[in-house]
Amino acid sequence: MTDASPNPDPAPAEPPVIERMRKRPQFLACAQAPSCARGAVVVQALRRGDGSAVVHAGFTATKRIGGAVDRNRAKRRLREAARLLLPQFAEPGFDYVFIARGGAPRRPWPRLLDDIKSALIRLAPESDRRPPAPAPSSSV
Repeated sequence: MTDASPNPDPAPAEPPVIERMRKRPQFLACAQAPSCARGAVVVQALRRGDGSAVVHAGFTATKRIGGAVDRNRAKRRLREAARLLLPQFAEPGFDYVFIARGGAPRRPWPRLLDDIKSALIRLAPESDRRPPAPAPSSSV
């Protein structure tokens, strides 16, 4: 007898490749996409439809946030939060834009992570959010 099991555990799925968005047309395309505002961040998600599994992420902060120091701090915090959360919650083939809101530079870190996580979950495709339909029961 051998100890090898006939059904080995499947390998975990590879996290999607994440690339930064740097060109203005990419940001403008996402501006027309569905968005979700949570706390100190707005997240926009656009399905590209090009067949690529790469995830693009862009970060922006307007002058309403404050001076250059505050805007840069807000974007650094959004980049780090996205680095931690996108491998787990991003959908392959999507572009995401993270827009800092007023409290982003000083929001407590756990709350900022929660804001981004809940926005990513909310923007997941409709088929991923629905609970599975209950199996029909047969009465015999």
